[in-house]
Amino acid sequence: MQSESLYKEGAAFLASIDQDWARLVSDIGECTHKPRPDREPYEALIRAVAYQQLHAKAGDAILGKLLALFGSNRFPGAAQLLAADVSELRACGFSARKVETLRAIAEGSLTGLVPLRDDAEHMTDDELIARLTSLKGIGRWTVEMLLIYTLERMDVLPADDFGVREGYRRLKSIPVAPTKKEMEKFGHRWSPYRTLAAWYLWRLK
Repeated sequence: MQSESLYKEGAAFLASIDQDWARLVSDIGECTHKPRPDREPYEALIRAVAYQQLHAKAGDAILGKLLALFGSNRFPGAAQLLAADVSELRACGFSARKVETLRAIAEGSLTGLVPLRDDAEHMTDDELIARLTSLKGIGRWTVEMLLIYTLERMDVLPADDFGVREGYRRLKSIPVAPTKKEMEKFGHRWSPYRTLAAWYLWRLK
């Protein structure tokens, strides 16, 4: 688990960028980013898929139904997920496309394509992104959520994330949110704390 002192260092670094960042950090206060390093990449990817293009409450409801389907508070394993009837997964709230993605993740976990956490720790961001986006339905954003919340990487910027782009628009009081390429360019100044920059931008609503 990352230390609070590191978050404070990162917040101070971001506040030093310019007046807009200084005001944002001051208004939001200390960073309370809460990663979940106890989860395996397989589980983290399944959870991320549940939240794709949905509000948090909707994603929570879908995951609740998924756990209830297997009658346990423990997250279902890859073999269990593959053995589940497609109609049952659809009844949890997953679209047909997402069900295909869930099955691809489960298969990838069983074949080793989806690495165990200990192995993922030794892989670079780019290696993990290239490897996991080969799975059907898994894009860069989903892997970035894994990097941020499961592997606790501190320098990840989901440049195409709506909340990040809209947060930056509000931060700079500009009429149109920047493009992904523009966000990547702006984000160079926030390294090595781009994860914390995203955390602060997500809170600008």
